[in-house]
Amino acid sequence: MFYEILSRVRNERPLVHHITNWVTIYDCANITRMVGALPVMAHACEESAEMAGIASALVLNIGTLTPELVESMIVAGKSANRKNIPVILDVVGVGATKLRDVKALELLHSIKVDIIKGNASEIARLSGEDVFTRGVESTGIKADAADVCVKLAKQYSCTIVMTGREDIVSDGKNVYIVRNGDAMMGNIVGTGCMAASVIGSFAGVEKDYARAAVAALVCYEIAAELAVKYSRGPGSFKENLFDALFNLDKVQVNRMANVEEKKA
Repeated sequence: MFYEILSRVRNERPLVHHITNWVTIYDCANITRMVGALPVMAHACEESAEMAGIASALVLNIGTLTPELVESMIVAGKSANRKNIPVILDVVGVGATKLRDVKALELLHSIKVDIIKGNASEIARLSGEDVFTRGVESTGIKADAADVCVKLAKQYSCTIVMTGREDIVSDGKNVYIVRNGDAMMGNIVGTGCMAASVIGSFAGVEKDYARAAVAALVCYEIAAELAVKYSRGPGSFKENLFDALFNLDKVQVNRMANVEEKKA
């Protein structure tokens, strides 16, 4: 099923509206193109609703957070909700500062978010666990990671994506563990932000958002496994990651996908 969704992205070319992290915006645009979708970055409150209205998915990322940016996100999110297109929220840095905690909750209470993505400490913090995020880097959590994802998915009636050495995806009913990827991804700033863009691209063509998120992670991370074979370090890895994802084929996906599925 994983390659089938990638094929639809390539054929349908969904427009993915981003209000995203200024540090990684260029890479998010490029990775969206690598899977065959079309990126647009429209941050101004004066146009964010209009842009969301013509998009197939909306990706929100609080990595470079300002209150004004959150205002634009809410305006765009409400527009996306009216159109019934998926909203993906990457809760970068939640657990690091009070502002991030407060604004992430404001977004979740103001608009319907369909997919919440974050690392272990970010997701755990949203679910009410007593954890600390070191800047934007994940720290350990004491609770069972899958249980945290299921709990939060039920709380917000959405799909949760917890990224890490093993990615966990849950819609509150099912749990998927994705074991693709390579440690080299941790040496590149923005691989998490790029993952949200790929997830948004897949959700733009697949209404089962858990299935879309799993397929997105599988394809993105298989590309990373392929890229690292031809890389001498982080710089060449990033370039090879783009190429590997652009050229990814059905045989590679079917052969290398490593996903476990279980009931919540």
